[in-house]
Amino acid sequence: MAENEDGTEKSEEPSQKKLDDARQKGQIPRSRELTTLMLTLSAALFLFAYGGVMMADLVALMTDGLSFDRDIAFDVQKQFSLIGSLIVQAIYMILPFVLLMVLLALISPTLLGGWAFSAQAMAPKLSKLNPISGIKRMFSMNALVELFKALAKFSLVLSIASYFLYITFAEVLGLGLEPLHSALAHAGVIIIQAFIFVSLGLLVVAIVDVPFQLWNHTRQLKMTKQEVKEEYKQQEGNPEVKGRIRQVQREMSQRRMMQQVPEADVVITNPTHFAVALKYDPENMQEPMVLAMGVDFMAAQIRTIAQANNISIIQAPPLARALYYNAEVDRPIPYDLFKAVAQVLAYVYQLKQNGKADAVDFSKVAIPENMKTE
Repeated sequence: MAENEDGTEKSEEPSQKKLDDARQKGQIPRSRELTTLMLTLSAALFLFAYGGVMMADLVALMTDGLSFDRDIAFDVQKQFSLIGSLIVQAIYMILPFVLLMVLLALISPTLLGGWAFSAQAMAPKLSKLNPISGIKRMFSMNALVELFKALAKFSLVLSIASYFLYITFAEVLGLGLEPLHSALAHAGVIIIQAFIFVSLGLLVVAIVDVPFQLWNHTRQLKMTKQEVKEEYKQQEGNPEVKGRIRQVQREMSQRRMMQQVPEADVVITNPTHFAVALKYDPENMQEPMVLAMGVDFMAAQIRTIAQANNISIIQAPPLARALYYNAEVDRPIPYDLFKAVAQVLAYVYQLKQNGKADAVDFSKVAIPENMKTE
C-alpha cells in the first residue's frame, strides 16, 4: 500500500480532480514498451509491403552512383552534380519510411495516456537537474522496476534473436554464394522476418507493461483519507462557511419577504403558529400570490406588520397550515387551494367595500385531502 512521507496510508482511489491536476502537470501513464512495439512492428509491416520496391530503388541508386563516364571522373562540377542527384533520390526513397516512423513516434506515446498539452506540463523542471534528487531516483523502487524490465526485455529479445539466427544461419551464410540482385532481395526478406520476430517478443513485453503502467499511475496518485476530506472542502466549500452563507441568504430572504407584507390583501393565520400573507390583483394576476409566510416568531412579525398596515388578518387554521406546507413565497398558491382562498378573499373584499361582512367560520373551510396536514 502506498504511503506518504509522513507514513500515512494512501488507501483511497484518486479523485477526478486529482487525475486532472496530474494531467495538467504532465503526470500521465506512459509505456515506452508500447511505443517501441509500435515502431518496430510498423517498420516490419512497411518493409514487408514496400521492401522490395525500396531494395530495387537502392540497387538502381548504387548502380547509378558507381557507374559514370570518364568525363564525370575528371570534372569536379559534374561529380558534385551527380552526388547531389543521388542524395535527392535517396531522400525520396526513404522519405515515406522516415515520415511513418516520425508520425508513430509522436502518436504512440499518446495511446495509453493521451495528450497532455499545458503550460505546467511543458515547463522545464529545475528539480530534475538536482543531483541529489537524481540519485534518489536511481535507487528508487521505480528505478529497480525499470532495471528489471530492461533486463527481462534484453533477455527476451536476445533469446528470440538467437533463435532466429539459429534457424536462418544457413540462409545467411548462403547469401555470399547468390548473385548480387538475388542476395539483396533475400537479405531484405531475412531482415523483415527478423523485425517480425523481434516485434512478437516486444508484444509480450508490452502486454505486461501496459497494465503495470496503468496500475502504477493509479498507485502513485492514491490519496489519504485526510486528502479526500481536504479536497472535498475545497470543492464544496467549508461547511461552516457554507452554513454562514445559507444563514445570510435566509436572513436576506426574510427581510425581503417582510418588506412585501404591507402589499398583502390578507394574512391567514393559525392563529398563533402560522401566518401566510396573500395578494390578489384581478387586473394583473391570474391567481393569488404568496408574499410571505412564517411560523412562530416569524408569524408574529407578519401579524404585527399586517396590523400596522391595516391588513385583514383571518383565522383559518386548516387553510393556514395547508398554505404553509404546500405553497412557496413569490409563487401562486396551489391550484387545489383556489376555492378555499377565494372564500377568504371574497370575505375580505366585502369588508373593504361595506365595512362589514357576514360572519364566516373559516376554521371549517373545506381543504382537499391531498392538501391537509396534521
